Amino acid sequence: MDGGSLVAQVLANHGVRWLFTLCGGHISPILVAAKRAGIRIVAVRDEKNAVFAADAVARLTGIPGVAAVTAGPGVTNTITAVKNAQLAQSPLVLLGGATATVLRGRGSLQDIDQMALIRPHVKWAARPNKLKEVVPALEEAFLRARSGVPGPVFVELAVDLLYDESVVREWYAAKTDGPVRSLGDRLVKWYLKRHLDKTFGGADQMPRAEPKIPEAAAPDPNEVHRAEKLLSTARRPVMLVGSQTMLNPPEVTKLIGAVSLLGIPTYLSGMARGLMGAAHPLQMRHKRRNALREADLVILSGVTCDFRLDYGAHIPKRATLIAANRCKADLVKNRKPDLAVLGDPHRFLCQLASIHEPPADGGEIGAARGEWLKTLRDRDRARDAEIVTMGEEKIEPINPVSIHRSLEERLAADSMIVADGGDFVATCSYITRPRRALSWLDPGVFGTLGVGAGFALGAKLVRPDADVWLVYGDGSAGYSLAELDTFVRLGIPVIALVGTDAGWMQITRDQVVILGDDVGTVLRRTDYHTVAEGWGARGLLLDDPAKIDATLDEAISISRGGSPVLVNAQIGVSDFRKGSISM
Repeated sequence: MDGGSLVAQVLANHGVRWLFTLCGGHISPILVAAKRAGIRIVAVRDEKNAVFAADAVARLTGIPGVAAVTAGPGVTNTITAVKNAQLAQSPLVLLGGATATVLRGRGSLQDIDQMALIRPHVKWAARPNKLKEVVPALEEAFLRARSGVPGPVFVELAVDLLYDESVVREWYAAKTDGPVRSLGDRLVKWYLKRHLDKTFGGADQMPRAEPKIPEAAAPDPNEVHRAEKLLSTARRPVMLVGSQTMLNPPEVTKLIGAVSLLGIPTYLSGMARGLMGAAHPLQMRHKRRNALREADLVILSGVTCDFRLDYGAHIPKRATLIAANRCKADLVKNRKPDLAVLGDPHRFLCQLASIHEPPADGGEIGAARGEWLKTLRDRDRARDAEIVTMGEEKIEPINPVSIHRSLEERLAADSMIVADGGDFVATCSYITRPRRALSWLDPGVFGTLGVGAGFALGAKLVRPDADVWLVYGDGSAGYSLAELDTFVRLGIPVIALVGTDAGWMQITRDQVVILGDDVGTVLRRTDYHTVAEGWGARGLLLDDPAKIDATLDEAISISRGGSPVLVNAQIGVSDFRKGSISM
């Protein structure tokens, strides 16, 4: 009758393969039981990275990732990562240890009101008070994490619910061992026995339920037909596909087919990057704002009109706006669509494609669309040519554009990019072309720095044969470099590429221009490659532009040989992203 085994059983039943954690006495029974159940225990150096790793697993598989952390500081350390998952709509389950049920609020070690702390940042939270409530709470947690608009959920598990009943009874008996000298002593013994009987009573009669897998809400068929009618007359349509469209990884092939059948220029963002491969004829990459302003019809699939679309201002009022989103609030945020489809955007696109009839090439609309597509492609080619020219500009010590152009040439078909940083990483996003669906991971709308090592850890576990590139800015690298120890300890051969420019450059750009001061934005050219060696990984210094290709090739070779490796790329400041501040 131990809760640790019950937790492990539920995790295994839900297809959980990895449990991310940082050990603590409050959660030890969960870790031991999960290991016995065949779940790999992945122990990190900072609790937030356990949650980031669980987040990555959820995004790449569709199965909620799971992290278990100890009480108090263990839980508080996860808040940023949990909030990031909430805003990114990632389904994950966070298990938090807690003091014994009888000691709540009595000053025990690491005892705080965790429920009040975490409730604003999760979809749902539960605190079982009896052993028989543990399994139902976990089953509900997995269901809630995936239902509707997915997101993180939290289950607090008191330490006396996790250990074997006999062990817990011995603990309580030891606390009251000794002669009974007063009525108060008798009352304490009676109270504790009664509390234990309630805690464990009925646990052996718990029903075993099969996991419930929620189905995403289907769009209204009438709205799908209306969308097709609007699309059929559009001459300059544009579609934006965002992360929420990618919430069903097992069905991603159907989504690719649907986007292809719709036959309209498509821009990809967030988790949708790479959806159509590196060179799909419908995928557009540059000058998105221009395309939106010239379009006569815009489809937002799982995309919100937030700061990334200038709160909807990028889309002209004269254009017909169709939006599909699981979240009612996001569907109409800042800009009310002409057609608002409340439902799963993945299913919306698949259903729309199934009834769509592309205009004939020889017809008026078909000819207009062909010219429109050519215009956008020509812009893409022109921008790519500009990038080539900018990459050839001499910048000391190395032009960052040239590094990303070299990386782009070396991305394997099964490669993945994890983006953690500002200026250097954003430059990467413009230049590299993810090779396949679900091959790009970034924090999402929260813009959180520090996701890198956790995301890379989860990604490499899900796809062990892929080259996983962890692209860091030198500022963001500081958040999670200690996880190089985790990569080495667990045999996770990630390739970390650090763009070292000795500053928080994305902030420096505008702060210096607007305020005339670089205060707080200056770093030093730290020997990150030496730091990597200290953690047991391989470290490579890249400070000569003539050695870019050879150094990246060596990093790939080292990683494929089984060792994590970090490339410390010494870069200068370019004008590639001048005026790119986001608010």
